[in-house]
Amino acid sequence: MSIIVKNITKIYSKQKALDNVSFQINAGEVVGLLGPNGAGKSTIMKIITCFIPPTSGEVTVYGFDIFEQSLNVRKAVGYLPENNPLYPDLYAIEYLEFVAGIYKLENKRKRIAEMIELTGLETEQNKKIGELSKGFRQRVGLAQALIHDPDVLILDEPTSGLDPNQLLEIRNLIKEIGKQKTVMLSTHIMQEVEAVCDRAIIIDKGRIVADDSTKNLAGKSINIQVIKVEFSKPVKKELLLSIKGIKKVKNISGNHWEIQAGTRKDVRSDIFEFAVKNDLAVLSMQKSEQSLEDIFRQLTKG
Repeated sequence: MSIIVKNITKIYSKQKALDNVSFQINAGEVVGLLGPNGAGKSTIMKIITCFIPPTSGEVTVYGFDIFEQSLNVRKAVGYLPENNPLYPDLYAIEYLEFVAGIYKLENKRKRIAEMIELTGLETEQNKKIGELSKGFRQRVGLAQALIHDPDVLILDEPTSGLDPNQLLEIRNLIKEIGKQKTVMLSTHIMQEVEAVCDRAIIIDKGRIVADDSTKNLAGKSINIQVIKVEFSKPVKKELLLSIKGIKKVKNISGNHWEIQAGTRKDVRSDIFEFAVKNDLAVLSMQKSEQSLEDIFRQLTKG
């Protein structure tokens, strides 16, 4: 296993930020850590990277314990915090030289050149960091996180504040990096996880509420299905609510309705039967597929 988190709890004063959290990440996985603001995502990442200790529990990274072998953990991990800590008055290449010196890398020039090429900083390397766009500053942050060739890359909200073009570029870069390294990234943007990650861990109020592949999570109905149907004639809302399993109905326009059912049973046959009994023809019916965003809302709405 690349990362093993076992029964982690973190308490700040009287606030329990993490409550008995456990998960494992295999080598080579790209895992998204999802959750609303304040759910505990950044706290988990800070614990794994040895920035803060847990109140209780255990964490190992490639077999190294965060308490007993923290230096080995730090060598094995590349970390890009949410607030990318850069020196605005340094040139991009100068900053990477500084970071390479901290890690005491051999053949620094070669490694810096590799990072500049990988992160697409060729045209911006001789500019001051303070003069770079947010997208290029994120690239510099990724370059410093990767420069010591870590086995694990931890990214906290890596695309926050980027425009659509910058966002796509950083996503593609993360996907490319994920072919060679274990990547864990936190976000509350569902499209990010669907585009980049193999697996998603959803956390809410300090507890894990779901952990599965993105494909499997998107396929889970969580006992909710949404069906759009158009009848040939007007129908009363109260009659639709009388169908077994129907929890909510909404008139879209005219005789076109959106029906929400709180059951795993496919209610389309019941809607057809309802239409026949009430002398209605069904002009169209479509069952909406649940997105990862729908699942996220259902699991974290409180």
